[in-house]
Amino acid sequence: MAAPMADDSSAKSPTASGLDRRALKYSASIAYDRRLYRDDIAGSIAHARMLGKQAIISTEDADSIVRGLEDIRREIESDTFPWREELEDVHLNIEVRLREKIGDAAARLHTARSRNDQVATDMRLFVMQACEDTVAGTRALQSALLQLAEANRDVVVPGYTHLQRAQPVLLAHHLLAYFEMLDRDVRRFTVARENADELPLGSGALAGVPYDIDRDFVAKELGFSRVSRNSIDAVSDRDFVIDFHAAAATIMMHLSRLCEDIIVWSSAEFGFLKLPPQFATGSSIMPQKRNPDIAELARGRTGRVYGNLIAILTTLKGLPLAYNRDLQEDKEPLFDTVDTLLPTLEVLAAMIPALQIDAAKSEEAAAGSYTLATDVADYLVRKGMPFRDAHQAVTKLVASAQDSGKGLHELTLADFRACSPLFEDDILSLDVRSSIAARDVPGGTAPNRVEAALAEARKRLEGQS
Repeated sequence: MAAPMADDSSAKSPTASGLDRRALKYSASIAYDRRLYRDDIAGSIAHARMLGKQAIISTEDADSIVRGLEDIRREIESDTFPWREELEDVHLNIEVRLREKIGDAAARLHTARSRNDQVATDMRLFVMQACEDTVAGTRALQSALLQLAEANRDVVVPGYTHLQRAQPVLLAHHLLAYFEMLDRDVRRFTVARENADELPLGSGALAGVPYDIDRDFVAKELGFSRVSRNSIDAVSDRDFVIDFHAAAATIMMHLSRLCEDIIVWSSAEFGFLKLPPQFATGSSIMPQKRNPDIAELARGRTGRVYGNLIAILTTLKGLPLAYNRDLQEDKEPLFDTVDTLLPTLEVLAAMIPALQIDAAKSEEAAAGSYTLATDVADYLVRKGMPFRDAHQAVTKLVASAQDSGKGLHELTLADFRACSPLFEDDILSLDVRSSIAARDVPGGTAPNRVEAALAEARKRLEGQS
């Protein structure tokens, strides 16, 4: 049975007029939470329709509220909405404007809800959309990495451990490592969206509401798959905000590692790639410079995203149930993370395919610094020597070559046989290409394995579009 029709037409428009001006300025959030207007209006429209359907307010008032809210949305999007700082936040600004437009019917909109469950709903809608936007941006960056890898599928680079040349690998194999990282990031944001996908509206301030509301109807209207199970938790939960920040911190860490490679590889000391001029800057004093500013900024802004994660964790750690005004502090760090992450994905997706690879220089580096030493040890293993003994023998061989100022490719068969009589003429044909081809295992850098990985990555990416 429906609750009696609420009649709050005599209610005054809520304001913070009693506050000291300094207190009002300190507590106001309208400067940043106005960006929630789409979510706030969508939630209010769904709520009004439910109130009318349930006969909690008249259908005429519900229809009038919906029309008024739609008109307000058009005002905001056309930049004609009269924002008022004294009204404190986006919710009151919209509510007061609605009263100005449709009169007393507007005062019935807040029946069976609180700003506590209202803002929790807004935030969940915002995070759900932010997760979707991030997944789309991540897929675009994966596509850019795949494009660069496919265009340079035969390029050899040195693989590194401890930032020391270790073994030769294909550049495409190196780039696909980042593709895999980003795939995990997509899964994290997908889970973050699922965790946000829960309607808190209907929880009231913390105890629920004494009206015959239809929460499932509102959930369906707003695109939520379920409603919250506990009203106290619903208005105080910001775990879904933490989930977004945590996923954002992880992907920014991955992007920072990618940018570190770009920064290092574009230096004269490495010279494996050149930065496209449209994504590099000059120096105010040194005419020859081409600085990797975009990659450096992305690397630097990772710290901001980390800080925002710590900020929300710190805000929440000591809060008693249920709602506290501290929760107002969830918004600015979240908005900053979104405004940092999405442009970073966008600019890197544009820059990556434009990188100019110096294949000759990278392959020369891959062949240097005794990177084939492990292959020499593996050669002895195939001849019957235990690996640990082979490792020790090649260690001595490399030390001898270093003392004589020779690379492995400059050693004679006699030099090799001085290390072990197991060496034969075929050791002299060892090079970076044969080394790479030998890594013919699932997940390895052999050309046929990398070619299959490129095809599988392309198929996986296109299957997500």
